[in-house]
Amino acid sequence: MNETAVFTKVAAELQIKPGQVAATAELLAGGGTVPFIARYRKEVTGMLDEVQITNVRDRLLQLAELDQRRGAIVKSLEERNLMTDALRVQIGKAETMARLEDIFAPFRPKRRTRATIAKEKGLEPLAEWVLAAQVGSGVDVAAEAAKYVKVDVEDELKVKTAEEALAGARDILAERISEEAGVRAAVRKIYEEEATVTSKVLMGKEGDTEAAKYRDYFEWSEPVTKVPSHRLLAMRRGEKEGYLMLRVTVPEDRALDAVKRLAVQGRGPAADQVGLAAADGCKRLLFPAMETESRLASKKRADAEAIKVFAENIRELLLAAPLGQKRLLAIDPGFRTGCKTVVLDAQGKLLHHDVIYPTAGSQAQVVEAARTVLTLVERHGIEAIAIGNGTAGRETEAFIRKLKLPAAITVVVVNESGASIYSASDVAREEFPNEDVTVRGAVSIGRRLMDPLAELVKIDPKSIGVGQYQHDVEQHALKHALDDCVMSCVNGVGVEVNTASKQLLSYVAGLNSGIAENIVAYRNENGPFRTRSELKKVPRLGEKAFEQAAGFLRIRDAAHPLDASAVHPERYALVEKMAAEAGCTVAELIRDEGRRKAIDLKRYVSAEVGLPTLQDIMTELSRPGRDPRKQFEAFSFVEGVEKPSDLTVGMKLPGIVTNVTAFGAFVDIGVHQDGLVHVSQLADHFIKDPNEVVKVAQQVQVTVTEVDLVRNRIALSMKTKPDFEKKDRKPGVGAAAGQG
Repeated sequence: MNETAVFTKVAAELQIKPGQVAATAELLAGGGTVPFIARYRKEVTGMLDEVQITNVRDRLLQLAELDQRRGAIVKSLEERNLMTDALRVQIGKAETMARLEDIFAPFRPKRRTRATIAKEKGLEPLAEWVLAAQVGSGVDVAAEAAKYVKVDVEDELKVKTAEEALAGARDILAERISEEAGVRAAVRKIYEEEATVTSKVLMGKEGDTEAAKYRDYFEWSEPVTKVPSHRLLAMRRGEKEGYLMLRVTVPEDRALDAVKRLAVQGRGPAADQVGLAAADGCKRLLFPAMETESRLASKKRADAEAIKVFAENIRELLLAAPLGQKRLLAIDPGFRTGCKTVVLDAQGKLLHHDVIYPTAGSQAQVVEAARTVLTLVERHGIEAIAIGNGTAGRETEAFIRKLKLPAAITVVVVNESGASIYSASDVAREEFPNEDVTVRGAVSIGRRLMDPLAELVKIDPKSIGVGQYQHDVEQHALKHALDDCVMSCVNGVGVEVNTASKQLLSYVAGLNSGIAENIVAYRNENGPFRTRSELKKVPRLGEKAFEQAAGFLRIRDAAHPLDASAVHPERYALVEKMAAEAGCTVAELIRDEGRRKAIDLKRYVSAEVGLPTLQDIMTELSRPGRDPRKQFEAFSFVEGVEKPSDLTVGMKLPGIVTNVTAFGAFVDIGVHQDGLVHVSQLADHFIKDPNEVVKVAQQVQVTVTEVDLVRNRIALSMKTKPDFEKKDRKPGVGAAAGQG
């Protein structure tokens, strides 16, 4: 497919203009990143946003892979002298990978099959005769087959009877029919439209304790077109763990009839042989191949949905409101081993660490813990206290709130998911080589309160706990999507180059881990960057990397006021011209709203700069470097409700959304076990997608509708009038289909 055809095809699929696709493709080919193109090349792409640019990029990659496979198939056929003009045309017109593979199927090098053995015995001419004889009448199939009986040759080439000859001919025809592109397309359509996924418990596993989490799927059947991603992934996990048997089937009689309509011509003995071959080919070859293909296709769709859910949750978590630069006391709670307590300065630097025993120690240890906390608060001018929400979290929170702390101190329970992963990571060891994992974990808890984005980028997103079957989906696709998500968040917020970690810097458009490390090394050796242009002195940070990254890097208190903003250095001259014509400096233009409003932007439109970019510049001048994230709001759980047994049906509680899945939202209500608000309980009206109503890290009010202490499950509702009676819900809302 030529370039113009590719751009036209992608444009039609994404409902944009071919010119927009072409322009985006050129920018991407030139090393442009999605955030940079979306932010600083709006006129070039015709105002495409990040999502549209990402879709263009990914679709172009898919089509490039298709063309790469097309080339490999052509080469294979040419090398084996199998290429024909008709075949070349077919291959050139194939628009999907499935169609391409169908065309190649008859020519694909194979292992030794029943058909190849029959060919070795010289039975291919008989198979051809049977095909041709379908339209004849009065043919004697047995007599024709008898001509191929051979008993005076070595054993593996012997054909002892006419029936054996016919069986070999049918083997050849069965393989040929099952590989015919038109036949495969017809059966594939039936699988796509009518397939059913069925799950059964494996014999002998019914009473297995571990299998119990899959009991909803012990006898389950559902159309493939309707099965939601979480349910399919749950069944596949049960199959992988050896508790379930999973099948994807279609009405075989209907599928076989469709095949026979294409393969069998006429009536009579020869047509009967072709019919038998078609039935055998379907049962032995085609249906199993289509089932495998259908399983892979449905898995791919389920993966895409799960990855989308995960990426949306990660985005909300990364963009959660930061507390900001505050002097902080952070506590990683514990019972027997005590609570690791750290003091961080406003930049997140570790100043002090200690261990206190407020929850499982003696009375003397509790008193000493109170004394230690109050001393640290006074000595370091603590402005906020962060407490991890793990084991002993609520008990530690209760202890802290009982202390006579200054009223201005904010006490916050922080979701510590992933903190233990960070504490044992290479990143943590590099940051704190002389501290143990408990200290590192407490630091992570404190820092993620200050700035969730800056801290969470140090952790593998899969370990953060806001996904849905993230370990079951295709890992390359997951990483690709999450990297896009993190990069979008980091560049959307912007990065203070003089304080950012190398992990955070590595997600800035145009940079990578190596350049990020060089930026930190340069900063450590030469002191803080004073201008954006100084970044060009960093080893390996060339002109292209600078172009892509500069607009997303901030330098607070820089000599040039625009260095702290999202205005790109390539537009500094334009802003300086505006300021000069307004009779003021750039700094005065930023401060003076009246002068900004007096500017006629149309006067500054040029071939390179259009109104969209000019409007972005004026917006940025009105609030240079402003953090786009929401303002932080303190949150606290209800006192006295600390474990599931404290809950009663009808109780109304505040909570924080910890995970959003296709079937509902998990909410932390402070009892060490998240409750589930099923999608049917999220609102008083019908909700198809939970993301319409809730986001990760959102504060919500819920009502307890059910408490199952045996299975450690809590059902919640966000309805005005909750449904308290137990509902019969489709499977996929419990531990087996939950978070991870």
